[in-house]
Amino acid sequence: MVPIALTIAGSDSGGGAGIQADLKTFSALGVYGASVITALTAQNTRSVRGIEAVSPAMIAAQMAAVFDDLAVRAVKLGMLGGAEAIAAVAAGLSGCAVPVVLDPVMVAKSGDRLLPEEALAALRALLLPMATVLTPNLPEAADLLGCAPARSEAEMGEQGQALRALGPQAVLMKGGHGAGAECVDLLITAEGIIRLSAPRQVTRNTHGTGCTLSAAIAAGLARGLALPEAVARAHGYLQGAIAAADGLGVGTGQGPVHHFHAVWANG
Repeated sequence: MVPIALTIAGSDSGGGAGIQADLKTFSALGVYGASVITALTAQNTRSVRGIEAVSPAMIAAQMAAVFDDLAVRAVKLGMLGGAEAIAAVAAGLSGCAVPVVLDPVMVAKSGDRLLPEEALAALRALLLPMATVLTPNLPEAADLLGCAPARSEAEMGEQGQALRALGPQAVLMKGGHGAGAECVDLLITAEGIIRLSAPRQVTRNTHGTGCTLSAAIAAGLARGLALPEAVARAHGYLQGAIAAADGLGVGTGQGPVHHFHAVWANG
């Protein structure tokens, strides 16, 4: 049977992030993708023009429909929109014995806020304890902890440990918002810290990088990989997608990464 992964996230009308990025990533990595839409966004590569939340009842109905019929092997959580949606997702995942990758989406690449600050408490209390791995970037980690963003690898490690104490089995601290020629991510687990690094790529086309990475991790987990291997493979896949992004020429703002860089040629 083909491995199945479920993404629970918002829709990006521009196609570069959210549900669309997740399903592209699953497909590129040989995993069948199912989806639960939590919000509709009117956005492109330049801005988010509007957000309309899906009702908690409809979120619950979508989850029940998928789990009642499909043999889901991993779940990825992205944009959830608000506290009521978070509660609906948590209830739907209760008793669900599959890996959960939680990408705490809070702000779009354009700078538009996607998660109200008042929903942070619900995210911490209800979903962090369910996460197999939490994948915050530096501003998201700071928001969850109520502190300033990490400015060094040492601070990244400390914040990752503090986040893991809130419930997730592991935390992947993403260093894309950092500085320097090297981009460093840290996977913090009960066994220690695994360092992943790559040269920092100079491009404006990084829309959907967080969604893509977390979806790629979920795809690896759905295929039965152990978490460190799933994270390492996802890291490599994302680097390739970023490297090929400029060749897509999608939009006039911060364009998407190339999810199918290993499958079809640009143009």
